[in-house]
Amino acid sequence: MDKKQIRERIAKRVAKELKDGDIVNLGIGMPTMVANFIPEGVEVILQSENGFVGLGPAPAEGEEDPDLTNAGGQPVTILPGGAFFDSAQSFAIIRGGHVDATVLGALQVDEKGNLANWMIPGKMVPGMGGAMDLTVGAKKVIIAMEHTAKGGKPKILKQCTLPLTAKEQVNLIVTEMAVIEVTKDGLLLKEVGRGLTAEDVQNATEAQLIIDPNLKEMDV
Repeated sequence: MDKKQIRERIAKRVAKELKDGDIVNLGIGMPTMVANFIPEGVEVILQSENGFVGLGPAPAEGEEDPDLTNAGGQPVTILPGGAFFDSAQSFAIIRGGHVDATVLGALQVDEKGNLANWMIPGKMVPGMGGAMDLTVGAKKVIIAMEHTAKGGKPKILKQCTLPLTAKEQVNLIVTEMAVIEVTKDGLLLKEVGRGLTAEDVQNATEAQLIIDPNLKEMDV
């Protein structure tokens, strides 16, 4: 698969985790693609931390509104019934526990559900943004990321080596290779990508995986 296909597979699989009526926050980058793959018949309210609810799919090329962007500055659409508000209200929604799920990218996740997703070694970064608030405030934290970094370096580790965004807050990890649930006993491998085995996924993962007895193939 090329980069685009990998990202679409991950976004499609994450979208299947969203339930009718959920209020969902999508982080910047790959997570924003989830808005394009919400299953038919499932209505979710997408919140953008820069101040609105009712986020719709990405606009068609040439139909972008420069005044309508998500928290990452990408052009978006807003659905009928959507609403705009200031940053204080937006974070009151997040910190008040009103977000059912958040979908975030990651640089590293470990077997305890710790998350590192903001400090890139050797690069200047302004800070972690709202990710710290989202991981603690949302009822479910879903990580959407490629399974490995450049050169096949594992991103799912025994212990994160980068500065943490949140401690023990991750619930589910979705990559192009697997769907992994964070449990009190460790990382439970629930699904593998098409044509892959549990051994393939383990070989690309530093942390030890627990194999679900009902392990199945990803249906995307």
